[in-house]
Amino acid sequence: MKTISKKLLFLLLLLPLSVLAQSTVSGVVSDKASGQPLPGVNVIIKGTSKGTTTDFDGKYELSNVTNGEVIEFSYVGFTTQDIPYASQKTINVSLEEETAKLDEVVLVGYGTVKKKDATGSVTQVSSKDFNKGANVTAENLLNGKVAGVTINTSGAPGSGSEIRIRGGSSLLASNDPLIIIDGLPIDNDGAAGATSVLSSINPNDIESFSILKDASATAIYGSRASNGVIIINTKRGSKTLQVEYNFQYGTGNRVGEIDVFSGNEFRALVAGTFDDEGNQITPGIGTPQQVALLGTANTDWQKAIYRRTDFVDNNLSIKGNLFGAIPTRLSVGNTYQEGLRLTNAFTRNSVSLNLSPSLFKDHLKFRISANYTNQRNRFADGVEGSAIRFDPTQPIYDPNSPSGGFFEYYTINNQNQTVYLNPSTANPVAQLLQTFDRGLNNRFFGNFEMDYKFHFLPELRAVVNLGYDRNDGERSRFRSANARSGFLNNNISQGTRFSEENLRTNKLLDFYLVYNKQFGKLNFEGTAGYSYQKFENEGLAGFDAADPTQIQRAYVDTDVVLIGYFGRANFNLADKYLLTLTYRRDGTSRFGPDNRWGNFPSVALGWKIKEDFFKDSSLISDLKLRAGWGITGQQDIDQASFYQQIYNLGDANSQYIIGGEPINVGVPSAFGPLKWEETATYNIGLDYGFADNRINGSLDLFYKLSNDLFQIGPFADGSNFSNQGPQNVGDMSSKGIEFSINYDVVKTENFNWNLGFNATKFERRIEKIALGSPLFTGQSGAGTGGTSQILQEGFTPFSFYVYKQLYDPNGQAIEGAFADLNGDGIINGDDRYIYKNPDPDLLLGFTSSLNYKNFDFSFNLRASIGNRVLNGVESTRSYYALIQNGVLENISPNVLNTNFQNQNGENVLSDMYVENASFLRMDFATIGYTFPEWLDGKASLRLFTGVQNAFVISKYGGLDPEVTGGFDNTIYPRQRQFLFGANVKF
Repeated sequence: MKTISKKLLFLLLLLPLSVLAQSTVSGVVSDKASGQPLPGVNVIIKGTSKGTTTDFDGKYELSNVTNGEVIEFSYVGFTTQDIPYASQKTINVSLEEETAKLDEVVLVGYGTVKKKDATGSVTQVSSKDFNKGANVTAENLLNGKVAGVTINTSGAPGSGSEIRIRGGSSLLASNDPLIIIDGLPIDNDGAAGATSVLSSINPNDIESFSILKDASATAIYGSRASNGVIIINTKRGSKTLQVEYNFQYGTGNRVGEIDVFSGNEFRALVAGTFDDEGNQITPGIGTPQQVALLGTANTDWQKAIYRRTDFVDNNLSIKGNLFGAIPTRLSVGNTYQEGLRLTNAFTRNSVSLNLSPSLFKDHLKFRISANYTNQRNRFADGVEGSAIRFDPTQPIYDPNSPSGGFFEYYTINNQNQTVYLNPSTANPVAQLLQTFDRGLNNRFFGNFEMDYKFHFLPELRAVVNLGYDRNDGERSRFRSANARSGFLNNNISQGTRFSEENLRTNKLLDFYLVYNKQFGKLNFEGTAGYSYQKFENEGLAGFDAADPTQIQRAYVDTDVVLIGYFGRANFNLADKYLLTLTYRRDGTSRFGPDNRWGNFPSVALGWKIKEDFFKDSSLISDLKLRAGWGITGQQDIDQASFYQQIYNLGDANSQYIIGGEPINVGVPSAFGPLKWEETATYNIGLDYGFADNRINGSLDLFYKLSNDLFQIGPFADGSNFSNQGPQNVGDMSSKGIEFSINYDVVKTENFNWNLGFNATKFERRIEKIALGSPLFTGQSGAGTGGTSQILQEGFTPFSFYVYKQLYDPNGQAIEGAFADLNGDGIINGDDRYIYKNPDPDLLLGFTSSLNYKNFDFSFNLRASIGNRVLNGVESTRSYYALIQNGVLENISPNVLNTNFQNQNGENVLSDMYVENASFLRMDFATIGYTFPEWLDGKASLRLFTGVQNAFVISKYGGLDPEVTGGFDNTIYPRQRQFLFGANVKF
């Protein structure tokens, strides 16, 4: 009894202590990114049912908490955070969005895959890694970021880009990748009034890009996947209310100019130089008649056609939980960008809405995306060629000129006062200011996706995706009556107007089933589905002028219908051995019944080898070997039905006169039994990670063989409506290696520094061509009848086809002296040879992103090594050919080095003008500072400044070494912009 009494007394003494140990804790839970409070966060004592939720202001209060217990803070879409309780009165928590988990998931065709389980060559670039700066079109967000991907963008505002993945797979058909926006494959042909296909999507609305490069990743898109696939995923709503406003302003100027003689230099060249008393010091090269043509002005025509530019970009986005149940994002954007050329401007207004509701405990999910853009353009002619040729001694304006006050070359018939224009180079400033070329484009695109996980069989999902794209545009080009270019038949001054209207629609239906089941150590996921897509195009185009042969005509293109049946099986054994099987059967209306359907299989293996070879290694955190093979197709040719005979409406040259009335007759076009281009791809890859993945990347080796290439080849006489036409003849191979590495150099609470580097080397070779006969292409630049590039078996496509220049003992080029390579004693076209090609030997990309406390600094570098460019500007202007069409034209100062007198085809196509155009370019550099507690902690503010196109280092003698196609006959120059902006998050 005494013992029991002691125990009771001891318990009574402990009771107050235990009561004191149980306390109440309170605090605020907020979003770490925005600092805004999070309502509805679950706050529970881990391992118990005791808990609460945060109110609208993110506040909570939790009672009866005992020391040593763990409080768990959890919220959908955010990383769960556990905090041990140690008598704290207040615990404030900032939750992070589950970006880390999202980064591990990669978008692929008709689904997703964990990055560690991917068997194909797939690279994902998310919004946090996008290029900074004035990125008006979407593709420039990832320029230089991905190994094997090149993006070449013109200097025109809002202009499109030449995008190539692993160099492309075709010769004369499209080499553009398939682009998919939120599950909707889009048409690579833009509508009237727009600058490019991707100019209608606001880059601020994009969450990520997935670039699918090998057949294992792309074969599920079958007939459209030979050139790779780019999947664009737009931003979605969130559980919490977040408001973000972005503003950016830029001012730009031209960088350098093409070297020509100034007005004073040109006068000295033609007439010679004189002292103050009029005595000639040095003679000129011009005749008295040529000297008499000189003017008194000193005009820099390149400076005259360009201007300082403005760039303004505004974007407002609001995301949250509509009605407390529908994650929603609404964004509104406005972009205005001026081009360097006078009058050239791009304006885009955009609205984007994204809804992603979920019902029945996430068994039924919807995604609704809708995007509308209104695009207005003022286009500008390419006048760089005129600017470098026009006589610099002539003025821009002439008040006595019949061409609206602009100086032009003309004569007037004194009897009837008719104006006759000289067919020489036009005044480039007048060309810009007197041409009113305007475009208007309205585009709506979006999709409705329903994803249902069956209640009675949760391993099975059914997905329906409906997509729609309507692209409605118009363009009007008007030249006034007093404009030189507005004169018809060289003497009728009445102006010209060309207009077109165009409506393109794109409709999509996808339906597929996804089955995911774990069988012991084997995880299986199977996908099978059907796809239907239809492209329609109609419009009206023509001249509105006095010339009766130039009338507007309506047209309706043949519809293009694509049908596909697809399937994919993923096997994952013991989270170590991976197998992916893909098959697609595609049909297209582009081809005849005998060639309409194609089969596109692929197989890929993956082996996570770390556990087998480096299980106990603390250095190696990830190591996976990949190998894949597959066949993909290409059907994107420039006519919807080459396989059948088409009659085109004739013109004044194809008419019968019946009853005194002209009647147009149909003109048949050549046709052929076309079929798919097919590309077989082999890929071996290694994904690696070191030091807990602080260092990670991949290495890929690939080989592609394309056959049945589309080309225009010869027909036997009488077998068709032309002596040449569309055929499937030819093979081309590509092989290469890609390497990428990312390194978190420093990763602490206050200091983070990440570096990224990628390198690509590839080679393309034509293995077979029609009848073994080379095809000539490219440009000669001087109307010589020759072409500068060639398609020939055994060589890289578009290699340069030129004459071998001869030099004197001093290394000086000898005019008109070329090697007699065939030894027949005659220098003619048979002596041309294949010399170099435009493809680079090596492509490099380097990025750096640094954050120290509230400061951030980032930049992006790109390099191309070994690419060649034929400098057409120098090859056509380095001669003492002063007179063209009876007037003086400027020439290149390079003539002082060559001392060449006559321009001819051989000189123009000399191999001395094929230059090494290797370059190092800094695309952007930005620095910013963030005020995290702006407006009393209600918002964050980031201010930044930067420079776009900061510098280019190159030995190339032209304006810019980054030239599409390898022939430089003047380009639209890329401007250098200085940027200032602000980002506000509420």
